[in-house]
Amino acid sequence: MLSAVGIRVPKYPECWSSCGNCANGDIIVQSVLIAVGDRVARDDTLIVLETGKVALDIPCPYEGVITEVRVGEYQPVNEGDVIALIECS
Repeated sequence: MLSAVGIRVPKYPECWSSCGNCANGDIIVQSVLIAVGDRVARDDTLIVLETGKVALDIPCPYEGVITEVRVGEYQPVNEGDVIALIECS
């Protein structure tokens, strides 16, 4: 049996904190595009984040099956938060 790996919110661009043109306030989950049991490929969009000014697609860094989803729509998130677990294939 393979062990599950955490998929994290990636590091935000450095400019987000300095200029504020892309992000303003909380970063929230706009939509969750995965469910437990879904087979996903590398670079499939898992969730969409809303920054207050732009929407940001979060791609999957691995190929495998989603075993747990840890975020919901309209939930605030921070960089480094685990959004899902995946059993890599």
